[in-house]
Amino acid sequence: MEMESDILVMGSGPAGYTASIYAARAGRKTTLIIGPQPGGQLMITSFIENYPGFADPISGPELMERMREQAEKIGVEMVSDTICAVDFSPKQLKCRGESGIDYCARSVIIATGANSKWLGISGETAYRGTGVSSCATCDGFFFRNKKVAVIGGGNTAVEEATYLTNFATSVTLIHRRNSLRAEKLMQQRLLDNPKINVLWNTVVTEILGDGNRVTGLSLRNMSDDSTSQMPIDGVFVAIGHQPATSIFAGKIAMDENGYIIIQNGGQQTSVPGVFAAGDVCDPVYRQAATSVGQGCRAAIGADRFLSAASPCPLCHGHEAL
Repeated sequence: MEMESDILVMGSGPAGYTASIYAARAGRKTTLIIGPQPGGQLMITSFIENYPGFADPISGPELMERMREQAEKIGVEMVSDTICAVDFSPKQLKCRGESGIDYCARSVIIATGANSKWLGISGETAYRGTGVSSCATCDGFFFRNKKVAVIGGGNTAVEEATYLTNFATSVTLIHRRNSLRAEKLMQQRLLDNPKINVLWNTVVTEILGDGNRVTGLSLRNMSDDSTSQMPIDGVFVAIGHQPATSIFAGKIAMDENGYIIIQNGGQQTSVPGVFAAGDVCDPVYRQAATSVGQGCRAAIGADRFLSAASPCPLCHGHEAL
């Protein structure tokens, strides 16, 4: 089975929704493949204070639902599927979904976002879902009146730790360095919170459990190499993200970390007619506002590409400029 469109957008985060809105408003038949995490990373963000237009904080899920409603209202076709393979040959752009459907398009916008990184230590996989998590918003409720730890030192880790104080009796932030990378305002909120304790210069070497659930952590102090154990009921890993670009390996130019390389000052990739926006091509800023801007640029780029390209029947020819 095949589905055809002018512009195919992969991903339903801020970049994907914005790109689809602009593409549909340009009069292009637009299909958005929602992907494995509807709404993207903002679905696990408790509140957003720096998105223009909202004087009061708005939750990540609410903001994404508003973007989805706007895209649907303007005529974007939403498909609940995940792209598992792509064919970016010169004569066609074809993306296969896990459903078995082939999505053919004259232009493609990649906005697949990024996935949580894990520590790769003993116990992490075994207790994932029974005490190990990467999403405080998703799982915080299950740790009401419990003791939890958060691993990391950036914005995500600080926000996760602060959010968890709504449920847990105590939260320990564990960071390998002696200072945080998070925004200063967020740092101050964390340090002022009486429920939060910070372990500096410390790494987790093993997640301990009783076979059913997490019971503690093995720790190593980076300063003096001493070791210790800490009883804990749950641990939240917040050490960053990996761009969701594995299916594009060998198909499109990427850097050594898997981020898609953008060319010519826009959102154009190394493949004519294929554009990228959001966390898949942005290892620096990683903000909702920048993703929205990139989604806009990608859609305008795709529309201009189609306007300049030689007319061709959908899915039966793809000619570069």
